[in-house]
This record gives sequence, structure tokens and C-alpha cells, in this order.
Amino acid sequence: MAEPVTPAPSYRALLAVPSLGRVLLGMQIARISQSMVSIVVILFALQRYDSPPLAGIVAFASIAPGMIVSPIAGALLDRHGRVRLIILDYFVASTSLLLVATLSFAGDLPAWLLLAIVTISSLTGPLSSSGLRSLFPLLVPEPLWERVNAVDSNGWVLATVVGAPFGAVFAQVLGFEPALGIIAAGYLAAALVMIGAPDPRTEVASTGNLLRDAWLGLVYTWHNRTLRALAISLSTLNLSGGVIQIVVPLLVLKRLGMGQDMVGYVFGLSGAFGVVSAFVCGRLRTEGRERRLIILPAICFIGTTAILLWPAGLLPIVACMAISGLANGPFDIALFTLRQRRTDPAWMGRAFTVSMNLNFSGFPIGAAVAGIIVTNSIEAAIVFGVAANVAGALLGYLLIPRADEAATGARVPVPDRAATSG
Repeated sequence: MAEPVTPAPSYRALLAVPSLGRVLLGMQIARISQSMVSIVVILFALQRYDSPPLAGIVAFASIAPGMIVSPIAGALLDRHGRVRLIILDYFVASTSLLLVATLSFAGDLPAWLLLAIVTISSLTGPLSSSGLRSLFPLLVPEPLWERVNAVDSNGWVLATVVGAPFGAVFAQVLGFEPALGIIAAGYLAAALVMIGAPDPRTEVASTGNLLRDAWLGLVYTWHNRTLRALAISLSTLNLSGGVIQIVVPLLVLKRLGMGQDMVGYVFGLSGAFGVVSAFVCGRLRTEGRERRLIILPAICFIGTTAILLWPAGLLPIVACMAISGLANGPFDIALFTLRQRRTDPAWMGRAFTVSMNLNFSGFPIGAAVAGIIVTNSIEAAIVFGVAANVAGALLGYLLIPRADEAATGARVPVPDRAATSG
């Protein structure tokens, strides 16, 4: 019997994976829209309401509620497939942005209502973010995981290159309401592109009870030594990411007196350097080296945040964003690949959703805390971010198991029956 053909690891080989191009196109359009809205909403709160604390709370509300319900989102992904739920989230995002734009244009958008809309729309966020990331290892053969993870990582950084500057420029030139309408159209276009994309079937460890499946996803993630270590270390590290999201716009707008477009450009700079870094690192075989490729960039982030304390105009901000982008390429690829290798495929929907949201949980908290601290001192917020980076890097070094120490599976209660996702 002939041996199955294993594709040689190359970016060209990804083009041969059926329908992967459609999935990647929909993903990229949505991520550009997400990058745009993350900048526009922060600028909207800072400029329209003149409130750094509100900007921090809006950043928190746009992410945290979805994290809370992420175990249920993961169970839905495992039980009912990924593509249809990804499309659902894109429609929700588009509708909520149109609502904000309409109410703002009518002059009927108090801060509490903005927060309510942002909170509700965030609830479906894990369906697309985790749905895509758990879809890739099902669509793509294992030898191509580093390549598709590089494309996945570059999806974010390329979105930052394009989305952040365009979002800021649209907000400055056209106004916030037209900018939000353009972003809503982007999400709608992403949803239409994803319609008809393949949704591989896989055996799922399911009890038949949604809430119990969600609970078991939490249990699996916590008992998986690698996923638990990533959750503790990266959530701490991401506190600094939330600080950057608030501090950099304030430095550009208030301290330097520059326009909203400059905020987009400096965030886009991080993405530009990240694109190069991710594609280069995607050519490397990371197996056995993932831990080192996570910890070394984490140490680098300490310096990139600390440099913002240097009172030298725009230069420290440019250096912070550029070097962070370079370090982010190997960090993301190693993180994605390590999680894929040490997660049972039957648990990928739940484990990836819980893991991703635990890892990122520090970001909205950091943004909310920074929004409060900066009312007294921007420098104090930066010091808080530096401390978070130091703690996150140290926790990663102490907790992330080496290859020969890792338990690749988690001991969880055996479900009463198996279900198949469709």
C-alpha cells in the first residue's frame, strides 16, 4: 500500500490545502476591521468624551465579557462546528458598529449606552478568534503548522499595519461615524467570504450537556500543565499590552500634540516589523524550542515598555512599537504551535477558546487600570506595564514545562457519550 503523501513544509504548500485561501481571506478582512475598531473606539472615547478612564473601560468591556463566556463558546465550537459560528460573530460585530454609528450621529449615545453595546457585542468574540485558531490544525497537515501559524500571526500584524493607520485616518478625515460604518462593512464582507468554507468533522469528547461540556473544557485546560502555565504567565504579560493601548495614544495626542493619524501610524509600525519577523520565523522548525521562543521575546518586552519612560519625543514610541513587532513574530508562532502540539484534537475548540481568553485576560485589565492611573501620571502607568512584563517573563520561565517534562494530555472526567461536530 502506498504511503500517504506528506507535503513539504513551505508557504507554497499551503496553497494546495483545499479552501484554505477562502478562510484566510475572510480572516484577514475581519482582522483588519478589528484592528481599525480597536483604535477608533479608543480615540472616540478620548476625543468625544475627553475621558481616559472611559477609554480604558471601553477597552475592557470590548474584551472581558467574551472571556467570561469563553468556555461556553468553546463547547459550542466543538459541538456545532466552527465556520457558522465565526460568521455569526462577524454579523454581530457589524450590527453593533452600525448601531453605535447611528446613535452617535443622532446625538443620542451617552457613555453608559456605548459601554452596553460594546459589552453585548463582545460576547460572541471568542467564536471567531478561537474558532479560526482551532480550525487551522484541522484543515492543515501537521508539517505545515509552523507555516500556517506564521500566516495566522501575520494576519494580526498585517491587520495592524493596514487597519490601525486607516482607522485613525478615517476617524480624523471623515469623522467617527463614517469610520465606524466602514468597519461594519468590513465585518459584513468577511462574513460573506466565509460562507461555504469547509468545516472539518472531528470526534468530540462531549457529554451532550452544553454547560457540562463547557465546565470540562475549563477542567481540561487547567489540568493540562502547558496550557495552565501559558494562562498564568501570558495573562500577566498582557497587562502591559493593555497599558500600551492606552498610554501610546495619550503620549501622541496629549503629550506631543499630534493628530489621530499619528496614533494609527505608530501602531501600524509595530505590525510592519511584525510581518517580516513572523514570515522569517515561520520557516523555522519550532518543535522542542517553543519554550525558549516564548521566554526570550517576553524578556525583550520589558525593555520595549521601559523605553517609553525616555522623554525624547516621538523616538521612544517608534522604538517601542518597532522592536515589539520584531519580538512578536517568534513569540506568536511558538505559542500557537506549542498549544497545538499539546492539546488533544477532541478538545481543541474548548481548550483553545479557554486558553486564548485566559492568556489575553490581562489585556483588558491592563487597559482599565492604565485608564485610571494616567489621570495622575502617565509614567506610573508605564512603570506598571514594565512590572507586568518582568513578572510575566519570570512566570513563563518557572512554569512553562520543557518538552521532556510536559504532559501532553490532561486528565479529565470521561464524557458519558461522544458527539461529532459538523
